[in-house]
Parts: sequence; C-alpha cells; structure tokens
Amino acid sequence: MNAPAAPSSTSAQPASADGDEQQAGADAGKATTEAAEDEAGAKRGRPRKQSSARKTRTVELTLTLTGTAEGEWQADLVHGTNRVVKGLQIPASAVAKAAKELHDDISEGIETVLSAAREQHRAKMEALEAELEKVKRALADLSE
Repeated sequence: MNAPAAPSSTSAQPASADGDEQQAGADAGKATTEAAEDEAGAKRGRPRKQSSARKTRTVELTLTLTGTAEGEWQADLVHGTNRVVKGLQIPASAVAKAAKELHDDISEGIETVLSAAREQHRAKMEALEAELEKVKRALADLSE
C-alpha cells in the first residue's frame, strides 16, 4: 500500500569545476557592483534620514518707523510685497516703549532721536513763554 520512498535528489556530491567557476564569477561580479555603488554613493552623498522636526515657516514683515526732529512718528508695515499700513501716526511715547521692549541697541538709537526732539521742543517752549511774557507786558501797558 505504501510505495517505497524515492531516493532524494539532493546528494552531497562535489561540485564540478564549471560550477566553482560560475560561483567565483558571481562573487566577483557582486563585489564589483557593490564597489561601484559605494563610489556612486560617495559622489552623490548618502541619503539623509528624514527629520521628524517641524520645519518652521518664516514670515517676512517689515516695520519702518520714521521720526522727525519735531518728534512726530509714523509707521509703515509691509508683509512680503503687500503694504499693510502706510503713514500711521504713532505717539513718541509708544515708540520709546516699544524700542525698550525690542532691544537695548534699538532703544538707545531711538532715545537719541527722542532726546534731540525734547530739547528742540523745550527751546521752542522757552521762546514762546518769553514771547508770551512780552505780549502780557505790552497788554498791561495798554490797559493802564
């Protein structure tokens, strides 16, 4: 009922010389291919692993503050190439406060301009007060 088992086709027979040559040729071809891939990889650079860090998106905003010697300030804001705000009047105190918040170097530069404007306004005020006194005396002389 059971048929006798057929002899196994895999036997431990020594490989022929032709088989050894084929194997050696395959190994040499494999080594040559790997060497060529290594050279090509070195020239192109190895591919980098993808970073899991989020790429930050930058936003280009340009804020231009323009001050006059009289202490009047204006702001212009540009987003990329689009002008968002043009000629917005800003109080000098707000400019000074914002500059202090940004950086000491910025604050010093703006404070220099503000100090010059203050000095100019004081001089103008003193001249006006002197003129006012003169006008008051003239009015008093006319009233007597």
